[in-house]
Amino acid sequence: MKLKVMQPGMLTTVQDEGRWGFQGKGMPVAGAMDLFALRSGNIMVGNDKRAAGLEVTVLGPTLSVVEGRGTAVVTGADLGFSVNGELFPCNVVVEVKEGDHLSFSGIKGNGSRAYLIFSGGIDVPVIMGSRSTYLRAHLGGLEGRALKKGDIFSTGEPHVLWERFIGFSCPASALPGRQLDQPLRVVMGPQDDAFTDRGIETFLSQTYTISDSADRMGYRLEGPVIEHSGAADIISDAIPLGTIQIPGHGQPIAMLADRQTTGGYTKIAVLCTPDIGALAQRLPGQKVRFRKISFEDAVAATRKEHALLDGIHQLVATWITPIASSTQTTSTILEDTPRSGMWRLSIDGTGHTVHWERLD
Repeated sequence: MKLKVMQPGMLTTVQDEGRWGFQGKGMPVAGAMDLFALRSGNIMVGNDKRAAGLEVTVLGPTLSVVEGRGTAVVTGADLGFSVNGELFPCNVVVEVKEGDHLSFSGIKGNGSRAYLIFSGGIDVPVIMGSRSTYLRAHLGGLEGRALKKGDIFSTGEPHVLWERFIGFSCPASALPGRQLDQPLRVVMGPQDDAFTDRGIETFLSQTYTISDSADRMGYRLEGPVIEHSGAADIISDAIPLGTIQIPGHGQPIAMLADRQTTGGYTKIAVLCTPDIGALAQRLPGQKVRFRKISFEDAVAATRKEHALLDGIHQLVATWITPIASSTQTTSTILEDTPRSGMWRLSIDGTGHTVHWERLD
């Protein structure tokens, strides 16, 4: 498909999982702020879960399909997605075709970032292993910037059975249960010894407010001062995704997708991986609390989130697989199915012979 940007929205960028493997050379990762939303949307339309989509922030774009047909799904925040004026809920796969208009009316519930995923993904140049937009370096995506009016972009090659994904609806039970009043889980360190006991207690017991300066690089938080035991500065070292830095003023900064590669402020804790997306969906003015968990519990929570993605894979596979008539039993179906065979295929004009055998 080809799509034209009629209105760009507040901040709409091309993002995938990010530009991993180059931090040692000074290149930030970038990528989707809510990785679960990106990955789940890709699964729902039959893409590789790492494919690029549009990250839509608060006020979404208006797009026109100028060529072709395919599918689309919106995941993450409900920002009022509609096709030709018909409103569609999140996590429902819809068909889009030439002449259709896709738009967003604004926030309908919790969350600030939606992911508009198309079958085949967004086809922009791959730079250092990623299609993600890193705005500060004007790198990746569409010319290293947010979408603007008049842009035209294409989608990639969709799943061979892409039409079968139309109508799939992911149940809420298959998605993370995020609540605004839930504390964000953190693993303490790596420099939690740079804070007094009182400072640690403040961090874990007090409520902080997301400031107006929150962006893709990091969320600055405002609240009670977190007390250092000595100097706030250290010799610069690596900044993991979800790190919470405490500069000399004692106010936390949660480092997110566009974070710099190294920094010299003490890091009191690191967000549990599933809660990074939960924070990224919150808006300036909303509240944040933290809860200490063990490294083992953080690993278990991350595995649980990956299990949710596996579950969505299974739901999608069930949806696209033709269901046999209810009058046939499973054993009858298998008895009537050949145990082996041969297919002749032509791919790009080249003939291929494929032999297959059913393994029970």
